[in-house]
Amino acid sequence: MTRIAVAGASGLIGSALVRSLTADGHDVLRLVRRAPRAADEVRWDPKKSAVDTDRLQGCEAIVNLAGAGVGDHRWTDAYKREIHDSRVLGTTVLAEAAAALDTRPRVLLNGSAVGYYGDTGSRAVDESAPAGDGFLPSLCVEWEAATAPAHQAGVRTVLARTGLVVSRDGGAWAKLFPLFKAGLGGRMGDGRQYWSYIALHDHVAALRHILDTESLTGPVNLTAPHPATNREVTAAMGRVLHRPTLFTAPAPALKLALGEMAGDVLGSTRAVPTRLLESGFEFAFPSVEQAIRAA
Repeated sequence: MTRIAVAGASGLIGSALVRSLTADGHDVLRLVRRAPRAADEVRWDPKKSAVDTDRLQGCEAIVNLAGAGVGDHRWTDAYKREIHDSRVLGTTVLAEAAAALDTRPRVLLNGSAVGYYGDTGSRAVDESAPAGDGFLPSLCVEWEAATAPAHQAGVRTVLARTGLVVSRDGGAWAKLFPLFKAGLGGRMGDGRQYWSYIALHDHVAALRHILDTESLTGPVNLTAPHPATNREVTAAMGRVLHRPTLFTAPAPALKLALGEMAGDVLGSTRAVPTRLLESGFEFAFPSVEQAIRAA
């Protein structure tokens, strides 16, 4: 591919993807919500259902990674609406744009999350599993459904159901590293809940793999092949950072501090990347300790 448009290009994953694509000589257009300041920027406004479609002409792929951070604020009604609208409205705008272009892109690669599955306990789930119950599963269902205009227009549409990205520069793990480095890290609740994680390097590589693999359509789990329990994550963080992990965050304290979001922190999602592996993708950092060391 030569020209690729990326929404969410300033985020943790988006910025890493843009660096990877441009390093390999691709022409990347970054969608921004302000007046463009550079030749590679394209104006869009999801809340007004607006995007500069003229600038999207000739794009072989549209990658949508935009969305308000799920863990950035307490889940008030207002912030839940922001989380919802930033994903569903943005996806709708880009899917409709992809369908309306004179020459449609070969692929729409749209963000989603393993939150789609809800709390699965110790049961492993792949892309064939149904949606769970709660705010995040309902959000993911709407988020993914918003890609319908592109899919119906014949654009290959992929839903990248992302797990917890292991990075020190952003996302949930960026908040864990300082705590564990200070010797204040420990398990959350009983520690038996599964975390479906993926190293940032592997996530970007998987996105690149999806763009190049014509056989991949629909939902694809972007998670490492061996989800780890919170106890296992805690132990691995202690080993890598050479710090004790004696502290615990009891479930009642988490619920008091985080409100509704505590249910997802204490919940268990054991998602496995069946479709990614079947398509030939190879992880550079498959274990949680390898992913932490890479970060």
